[in-house]
Amino acid sequence: MEVRARSRFQRLSASKARPLARRLRGLPVAEALALTQFSKMKAAQYLGKALKSAIANAQNNADLSVDALRVKDAIINEGPRMKRHWPRARGSASPIHKRMCHLEIVLTDGVAAGETVEQAGA
Repeated sequence: MEVRARSRFQRLSASKARPLARRLRGLPVAEALALTQFSKMKAAQYLGKALKSAIANAQNNADLSVDALRVKDAIINEGPRMKRHWPRARGSASPIHKRMCHLEIVLTDGVAAGETVEQAGA
């Protein structure tokens, strides 16, 4: 069964978050949490928070065991841009784009939605 968590409108460039998201894919939840906790990247804070939210969703809403969960996918999409201007010489201005991104974490326990654990193991 799959469980999702979304974190939208984060003040982070999507291109800076994608390398860490690629490293999270396929990892068990405990390793993914450790990776986000000890990484110095700004994206690690946002991805860790979304990962904890997905784990809580799996426990409380889907009654899944945390030990069996893996990160199936970590998706980083671009969000809207805040457009600002920076003053330049002779009264002109240069555009500044402050980027945002949307994060989505998908966890799975390897069992399809209609199956039971016994059917998946057979």
